[in-house]
Amino acid sequence: MLKLSRYLFVLSSTFLLAIYMPIVSSADTKNIIANEKYGKKEGSLEFLSGELTAPSSKNEEDILYQYIDSQKHIFRLGDHSAKDSFRILKKENDIDGTTVIRLQQMYQGLPVWGSTQVAHITNEGVLTILSGAVASHLDDTLPVLQQNVSFQQAIEIVNKHLHSSAQYVAPPTSELVIYTKGQKPYYAYHVHAAVLSPKPISYDYFIDPNTGSILDQLDVSHALQHETNIQGSPATGTGKDSFGNIRTLQLLKEKDQYQFVDMTRGQGIYTYDAENQGTEADTALLPGVLVTNQTNEFLSTTSRAAVDAHVFAGTVYDYYKKVHKRNSYDNSGAKIVSTVRFGQQYENAFWSPELRQMVYGDGDESTRSFTASIDVVGHEITHAVTDSTSKLLYQDESGALNEALSDIFGTLVEYYQGEHSNYLIGEDLFIQPDKAVRSLSDPTQYGDPDHYSKRYTGEDQSKFVHTNSGIVNKAAYLLAEGGQHFDTQVIGIGKEKMGDIFYRANTKYFTASTTFSQAKASCIQSAADLYGADAAEVQSIKQAFDAVGID
Repeated sequence: MLKLSRYLFVLSSTFLLAIYMPIVSSADTKNIIANEKYGKKEGSLEFLSGELTAPSSKNEEDILYQYIDSQKHIFRLGDHSAKDSFRILKKENDIDGTTVIRLQQMYQGLPVWGSTQVAHITNEGVLTILSGAVASHLDDTLPVLQQNVSFQQAIEIVNKHLHSSAQYVAPPTSELVIYTKGQKPYYAYHVHAAVLSPKPISYDYFIDPNTGSILDQLDVSHALQHETNIQGSPATGTGKDSFGNIRTLQLLKEKDQYQFVDMTRGQGIYTYDAENQGTEADTALLPGVLVTNQTNEFLSTTSRAAVDAHVFAGTVYDYYKKVHKRNSYDNSGAKIVSTVRFGQQYENAFWSPELRQMVYGDGDESTRSFTASIDVVGHEITHAVTDSTSKLLYQDESGALNEALSDIFGTLVEYYQGEHSNYLIGEDLFIQPDKAVRSLSDPTQYGDPDHYSKRYTGEDQSKFVHTNSGIVNKAAYLLAEGGQHFDTQVIGIGKEKMGDIFYRANTKYFTASTTFSQAKASCIQSAADLYGADAAEVQSIKQAFDAVGID
């Protein structure tokens, strides 16, 4: 989500990894850098790389599970086997033939909220990477599950907490999970409640099944699910954007109507108009009305936000496709759906995982539409990329990393487009010149820290996530451009390589609860994968993160 005050993305807490690393040798692991990265909580290991097993002809799951079982006492999983403790979420092949496996930690059949892992196994059957967070000692630390509160009662607790004025997009859902708050694990009902009124927002509640108390209430943006089934023939047109520039539009013509549907990219780019509605509880509101016209010219002031969103979504698609070989945000050509002119003077833009679309407000008297800045559009669609890959939780350092990634790739999209490019975020939103939302080159210009020693450490998770993104933003800027920062000299490697490294780290190494320290280790290994273990780019990664105080 992107809004002027702060960006609202919050989820759950982090866990830590504790394992043992035996060293063996294998011919196809020359660029794997042996690394043990310890987290600050409990001093546990959170990222491990090296030749962890000998070559094997067994299948990948057996290699991974047998390794975990052999180190079960180090994982502190009690008497639970690896197969009982982890569920495979996804398997995919990397460019070098390595199998990348994403895992979800389980406990007695229940998911451990926020505890996901990534393992890499080479085509010779060598386990080389274990990245991610594992909750340990659950047998000893979890309270007894009495379940005095039912699933339905948990939903009723949420209903009461939200008050009668809340209008749901869809009925709340509930599931039993293991949830850690602070350092203490709990059984908890995870209740998801998405509301459209009095303002569009989604809540993740965690309810104690023994007492009915609310352990946590976390905010995530959501909206109504909608399917598009639009037909016609491809056409082109023109339209004016928020600055009055004429843009070429990819459209769809059906009978005597030109529609904002671009079928030249993936499964299509669809742009809708909420017509400044969005304050009433109308479940048919989103995504709104498909933008159409009887001619292929869209020149009115009311269509300018739609022109922005339609053109810029296409540019973001092109950037990911041409630069990173990614076919839409899910890498399967997913439709890119945008709604513009949401609400009245709505100063916000957000990615909605429920609807799987972007939503943009018109802004107020001091701002243009939130579609006017291409880096904002890139920022929001990058949240969709992250939601489809690492699924970084929107809390603590993983949440700050999530926001930083969206800022980084929003900036790279702006440079890809090549119009008035810089390291500011959202500068085109403002009518008054020399204003922006954030800066990668100088985060302190807009009140964000540029060094870990300056980080926000308070309990306001929204502030934590969105303020501390400046630390990673500064590291990315230094990696691209070079320079001296806090007595550390960084040799820049350029924006393209910087983007390649962060993209690989997000799609192949980051997990739900990745910390800044784990992100550094992931970026180092990503650089080694791309350029070689002894490459200058690896050293630049170390320099950039060192410069902002990330160990």
